[in-house]
Amino acid sequence: QVQLVESGGGLVQAGGSLRLSCAASRSIFSMNAMGWYRQAPGKQRELVAAMTSGGSTNYVDSVKGRFTISRDNAKNTVYLQMNSLKPEDTAVYYCNANIGIRRWDYWGQGTQVTVSS
Repeated sequence: QVQLVESGGGLVQAGGSLRLSCAASRSIFSMNAMGWYRQAPGKQRELVAAMTSGGSTNYVDSVKGRFTISRDNAKNTVYLQMNSLKPEDTAVYYCNANIGIRRWDYWGQGTQVTVSS
C-alpha cells in the first residue's frame, strides 16, 4: 500500500502557472506508473499525465506543450508543472500510483485548481 498526499493547488489567473506535488509514503522507484488525473464538476475523471517506471510519459492532448510531469525518486515525489493555464483546466487534480503485478491503483485526496478568466 501507499499513501499519496497532493499539494500545490490554488487559484490562478488564466495564463499563470502552478506546480502540483504528490508525496508518497514509500519509494516510488519500482511503481509501475504514477500519474495525475483531474475531475471537473459534472465530468468524468480523466488522465492528465502519467509517467512509467522507465520514464516514459503520456499526456492528454489538451495539455500537451503546457504541462510537464516529473519525479524525484529521492523525495518519493511526483510533480505536475502546469503552465499557460486555461479556465478549462479548472478541476480537482488527483495523484495516482499503480503498483505491483496486479496493478493496484492508489489515489490521493485531491487538490483543487481553479483558473479564472
